[in-house]
Formats: sequence, C-alpha cells, structure tokens
Amino acid sequence: MSHARDTSQPAPPDAARQEPRLLAAGPDAGWDQHLDVFGPLDADAAAPGLLDALAASGLTGRGGAAFETWRKVTATAESGRKGLFAARPVVIANGAEGEPLSFKDRTLLSHAPHLVIDGLLTLAAALGGAGTYVYAPAAGLPRVRQALAGRPGTKRVRVVEAPDAFISGESSAVVNMIATGNAVPVDQRRRLSESGLNGRPTLVVNVETLAQVALIARYGAQWFRQAGTATDPGTRLVSVSGPAPVRDVVLEVPGGVELSTVLKEAGMDPAPLSAVLVGGYHGRWVRPAAHVLSPEGPVGGTVRPGAGVIHALDPHACGIGATARILTYLANESARQCGPCMFGLPAMASVLNRIAGGERNPRLASELDRLGRLVSGRGACRHPEGTTGLVSSALEVFAADFRAHLAGYCVPLGGVAA
Repeated sequence: MSHARDTSQPAPPDAARQEPRLLAAGPDAGWDQHLDVFGPLDADAAAPGLLDALAASGLTGRGGAAFETWRKVTATAESGRKGLFAARPVVIANGAEGEPLSFKDRTLLSHAPHLVIDGLLTLAAALGGAGTYVYAPAAGLPRVRQALAGRPGTKRVRVVEAPDAFISGESSAVVNMIATGNAVPVDQRRRLSESGLNGRPTLVVNVETLAQVALIARYGAQWFRQAGTATDPGTRLVSVSGPAPVRDVVLEVPGGVELSTVLKEAGMDPAPLSAVLVGGYHGRWVRPAAHVLSPEGPVGGTVRPGAGVIHALDPHACGIGATARILTYLANESARQCGPCMFGLPAMASVLNRIAGGERNPRLASELDRLGRLVSGRGACRHPEGTTGLVSSALEVFAADFRAHLAGYCVPLGGVAA
C-alpha cells in the first residue's frame, strides 16, 4: 500500500543538544528513511549558492588533509572554465579506507549512503554537471549500489572498487585506479583540479566531507557552525579503538573537542593510558591529557585529527614495539616509485626494529632521526612524510622508553627488551 509523503523540509538536528547529524537517520537507513529524517534535496536548486555556503561554513576535508572544501571546489570550477573549450569536471567520492585503524567511512557508507550521494550530486551540479564516481572498498560496494538503485537521478554515477591497500585512497592514486586499474600515486606536476581523470579537472572528496556538504546545502552555514568552535566548526566522525575489553566505536564529535572527552565517551579512562595515536598511521602519538582535536595542530595542546582515528595504547604495551610494527607495515605498503619509499622507509623500519629488540647501540636513535629528515618531503607523494611524522612523535613521546631500550630494558614490559 502506498502512502502520501510530507515533502516539507524536516527540522535539522538540534546542535545545542548534540544530536547526531551525519547518522541521524539511524542504522542502515534506506531512501524512505533518509527522506523522512533529512527531507529531499534539489541538487540543481542548491548549486548556485553552494560555494558561498561552504566558504561561510568553514568546512574542511575529513579525509586527513583538512584542506578548506570551498577552495578545492573553486579551483576545480575555475579550471573547468579555462581554455578554448570548457572541460567537464569530475567529482569522485573517495571512500577508500586503507588506514587499518579507520572504520568511520565504511560505517557512514553503510548507514548513511544517501547523505554521501546527496553531497556528490550537489557538488556535481555546482560544477556544471560534472561526471560522478563513488570509489570504495569491495565490502562497502553492495550498500552503495543498493542506495544508487533505490533513488532517482543516479544512473550516471559510476562505482569503482578500491583495492585494500594503505595508499589506495591518496587522491592521485584514486584517479590512477579509475583510469588505469593501478591504485598507486602519480607524481603530479599539475594539480588534479587542473588535469585529473582523462585530463579533466577532477575533485576527489572524502565521503564524510560529501555528507557534510549535503547537510550544509540543506540547513546552511550558520546551522553547521552551531557545533564546534570558530576555528574548527561542525562535527566529525572518529574511529575510536583501544585495549580490550573496549569495543571499536564510531563517534560523532564537535570540532575542538578534548581528547579525554572522546576517550571517556568510548568507555575508556584516560588516566592509566600511556599514549594515544591520533590521526592514524600517518598521525601522531600523544599523551592523552590536555589535548584538543583541531586541524590547526600540532601546536600547544592541539593535535590534528587527520583521518579521524583515535587509538589508545594498552598501558602494558610497548610504544616502541607498537611503532615498529606500524613502520614495518608502512614500509611494505609503499608504491616503491621513489627512493624515499623504496629505500628510506625500509631503512627506518630496520633501525626501529633493532631498537625495539633491545640492541644496545646509542647511535640508533640519532640514526632514526637522521633517516627521517632525509626522507621527509622528498617522496613522489606524502607517504614518506606522513610516516616520518609518526616516527618523530614516537621519539618525543616515548623518549624515556627509547633510552631504556638502548640500555636493554623495556619499561612497560618490566623486563629485557626482546
């Protein structure tokens, strides 16, 4: 039996009460449930004022780089208008979540795919009818395809499977995968906004960012700013994990939230925690006390949320050992297209594993720092730089542990490093 639908716009979530925004429709929301909670969104009608709304909102990318969204869209739009013949732009929804500790994007695609699609279609309309793609891992594609099949106006949205690899979500790797089937970064002499997929101006946007765009298109910049701070407005999703029996959980938190608040909401007591990894494998180790999540970090008491990962280290775990395992993984996950990745990262991993194993060579810590400075900023993509940033934070946060290891003793394990 069919029933009449009230197509008037529902009231937006109440930011003052910190109601869920992105996941407001509940788990596994279908098209009808999506419309019941958020109401319809006319992408063509929202497009003319979208850039101004994004600029006023202060929305930054939720994929890790935290670049201002309106600037990325503007650069792509301007490139599309240049030349004798206007090039039709491309918008790609990037749901590749190669970061092992991240699961916020797959959760969003599972529970709120229509909000992501809303943002994708609205940005495409703002760019004059751009081509559209959804790029996501195999596990998330059935839900995406189901959502696309269940709503009108999505026949031209193409779906591409993202490989299960750490670097598969890097912007140029996304474009390369769609174009050639090879998800490795490309050394870009020209920006993707100028020449991306098939030479067309290309905008690669994280799926959470697109969902935020859909909310701003509906409710406006001032509503978006009701949550968060003046310098970090809105909300963001974070993947929170920690030692057993803590269960992995995705939380929606306001900008500028204290790290300790997030840990407590996830069921953890910050006091006994020795360290927390914020931002994922390309993030930083920090002490859990007195830190605020902000894209402006790391300065003072702020730390960048990066890919939205918060992982608490078990108080009895060795931070050097944990970092060595991550570094070994990252060295193996490189595209091996440049010297810093091919040689620098494996060399760093070798040195750190020697320290973790208790080798008593006082020069190893300085050698690790030297290699990091040689590698950082010299790669074909940001993989070496992100990796060395993690190691640099470990040298700082676990300084006492490094000294103990170089003396043959592991403090957290209470015995000889092995």
